[in-house]
Amino acid sequence: MSKKHDSYESIRDERRYGPYWYSALWRIIRPILIGLGTVLVVAGILFSVWNKVYGEFIAPPDENSTAQVPFTIESGQSLTRVANRLEEAGLIRNRTVFKYYCDFAGWGQKIQSGSYTLSPSMTMRQIADQLTRGDGNPIVRNITLIPGWTIEQFAEQLVKDGVLTDSAEFLSLCKSGTSFSEFYSVQDVLNSRNVSQRRYVLEGYLAPDTYEIYIGATASEIIRKLITQTERVFSVACEDRAEEMGYTMDEILTLASMIEKEASKADFTKVSAVFHNRLKAGMKLQSDVTIHYITGVRKMSLTGSDLALDSLYNTYQVTGLPLGPICAPSADAINAALYPDETFVAENYLYFCATSPESTELHFSRTLQEHEQAVAIYAPLWQQYDKERGIE
Repeated sequence: MSKKHDSYESIRDERRYGPYWYSALWRIIRPILIGLGTVLVVAGILFSVWNKVYGEFIAPPDENSTAQVPFTIESGQSLTRVANRLEEAGLIRNRTVFKYYCDFAGWGQKIQSGSYTLSPSMTMRQIADQLTRGDGNPIVRNITLIPGWTIEQFAEQLVKDGVLTDSAEFLSLCKSGTSFSEFYSVQDVLNSRNVSQRRYVLEGYLAPDTYEIYIGATASEIIRKLITQTERVFSVACEDRAEEMGYTMDEILTLASMIEKEASKADFTKVSAVFHNRLKAGMKLQSDVTIHYITGVRKMSLTGSDLALDSLYNTYQVTGLPLGPICAPSADAINAALYPDETFVAENYLYFCATSPESTELHFSRTLQEHEQAVAIYAPLWQQYDKERGIE
């Protein structure tokens, strides 16, 4: 009886503490181990895939690079265009991934224009962060505004060069001039007679030159920059000389604008002398370029109807200077207006006319008879020139 009891106890102990116990434990542990193994395998696969994806699409193109790459974003440039250019510049590995990354992070609409310095060692996040902070240098354009151009031509060039999106505000501000009364030169014009009849109050007050202008600059900022340059060119010495001659700054700029349109630089002082002599004699200036300003057409042979145009700019009708400047005069033209050719002044030259249309040479005369003889020689050439260009 005791042997059987011992055998029973032994079996019971084996089940409790021996193979039976391990079997039960294994049934519990086995699925856990399988699960852990599966997780590790999947994690390994994912890690491998991530490394491949990161290396091919996300990682910096060259983590060890010290190169500095200039990168410019124009105003209004889309995220797609920026991503394409970043890839082309070797700054990111994949344009599509960069675009989705920025869109997902909410940065797609925050990229700002400017000039940046980037590197192939930068991560996508670093690049995106820099482009959205807006700490790039403003984009600057070199804009050349030519002497002899009108305000309308200035506006056209600014739009063409991408500095302005349209010319409407620029022209409107130049027409009234009231937004710039803090400039002494503009204030003098605003206080002058018949100012409301000027085509543009600021005509002649925007200095021709080559300027550095930020993309995104407002029309008002650009105009202020140009007026500032005009007041720099028309120095205190110029003011003193004008006062000595009995003229205002506005009158000198008006005279200089006519000189600019009538002659090449070589003849500026001679044309100035003719105008000064006629003004002194109380004669009408009879300058063709004032008709060109009124009509917007450059004709070498004017008609009777052209000469009879009812306008305060028409120097065939008004005595003295026209209503205001007709273009932006150069510093050389201003200087010529202030310092006419002394010999031509002394010898009282009163007339000049163009010669061949292909030449900038002018013919100067002292008397009306001499002038009419010169006109008789060259007038057929002017008429032919106009005819060939369909100008009537």
